[in-house]
Amino acid sequence: MKPILLQIKNIKKQYFKNKILVKEALKDITFDLYKGEILALLGANGAGKTTLSSLIASLHPATSGTIEYNGVSIYDDIITYRQHLGFCAQKQHLASHLTVREHLEYAGRYFLIPDTILQKRVDTLIDMFGLGDFINRDPSELSGGYKQRLLIARSIIHKPSLVILDEPTVALDPHIRRQLWDIIKELKSAGTSIILTTHYLDEAQALADRICLLHNGEIKHMDTPQALMNSYNMTNLEDVFIQLMQEEVAQ
Repeated sequence: MKPILLQIKNIKKQYFKNKILVKEALKDITFDLYKGEILALLGANGAGKTTLSSLIASLHPATSGTIEYNGVSIYDDIITYRQHLGFCAQKQHLASHLTVREHLEYAGRYFLIPDTILQKRVDTLIDMFGLGDFINRDPSELSGGYKQRLLIARSIIHKPSLVILDEPTVALDPHIRRQLWDIIKELKSAGTSIILTTHYLDEAQALADRICLLHNGEIKHMDTPQALMNSYNMTNLEDVFIQLMQEEVAQ
């Protein structure tokens, strides 16, 4: 078994108004993430996927529970944790006054990468993500697929051991999605652990080592794609997901 990188322990996220509980977004979530693993978070809208990924990304605090990185609570030293974390949000936030290359350089300087090392790293990512023809271009001139490449490249400029990809291929053409799949597979091959939130079941089936299926803030299933398909005697995850949703409605 691979070493554990991240441990999610009894995480709850609750929202209150005038001290009255109005929403319980996550309910006692517990699981481990292994080094070099791709874990896909699946679920219908409102299931808790984005909430969970934002907590792991340290964008918001949990109401209770803890998250441990290499055995240490991220809340004990959140700055060090963030140095090992890459986050690619669903919304494409790219400054119009920076070129493609400047975006990567700026991100590298944020992580205090020395300039001599940074320039080599930028060149490596430009080559890896096929951005060579656009290095001096404004990101607004890029297609959606190339913007997403830039966002993922920016999120790994500091070689993080954990990358969170929140709907990285949403609204992209199928062939562009497949190109990004190859990039995600390359990251895994390099030993990076990845948390992937997606609505595309074929994407989760193709990329994920394990599936974490959320429903109403709870983990309903945690297993490999093949094991889930075998348990429901299905040939693809989409049919499994539809069956699970039908079961929930029937209850």
